[in-house]
Amino acid sequence: MNFSVKPVLTGEKTVLRPFTEADAEVMAEIIRDPDVVRFTGGPDTEFTLEHLRSWYGSRSAQTDRLDLAVTDRATGELVGEVVLYEWDDRARGCTFRTLLGPRGRDRGIGTEATRLVVGYGFEELGLHRIQLEVYGHNTRALRAYEKAGFVREGVRREADLRDGRWVDWVVMAVLEQEWAALGEGRAALREGRAGLNPTAR
Repeated sequence: MNFSVKPVLTGEKTVLRPFTEADAEVMAEIIRDPDVVRFTGGPDTEFTLEHLRSWYGSRSAQTDRLDLAVTDRATGELVGEVVLYEWDDRARGCTFRTLLGPRGRDRGIGTEATRLVVGYGFEELGLHRIQLEVYGHNTRALRAYEKAGFVREGVRREADLRDGRWVDWVVMAVLEQEWAALGEGRAALREGRAGLNPTAR
């Protein structure tokens, strides 16, 4: 199993597609959005547009991770990203992360995008466990992850210092049998398969 195939996954509200170099300018705006910085910590260094073009232009060549652009199905507008990374082949597990810019929030796009890529991870890639960490004060993301089937496993208390305050990291995960039991997981994946159009590396 590897991540060499980069699919297109289609839901009712969003289409997840491979990144291209041309996405760099929009992603630069999203990464600098105040809410993104607040809830993700932002990059350790200021990325130049040249660096971002190189980064997003090379995502389709990666065989150990899956980075997909989150787009508004109605308009085609790029609104964020979803990523499966830190792949552990032996344990059949990986880590999930996502970020959405202002035009992708509070519309159900984040929940649907999460369901689509998590469903792909379990049903197509054969993963057993997908985990994530999220700031305890990021209530919007916590709700979206719980709707998508993630279960809170624990809290890394006061694990980060943000703006002079200690904040918690919440550890969440979903297992393949939990995903299968949801029922909606398979339904979300079937919707995605209807628009499945894998592209070669």
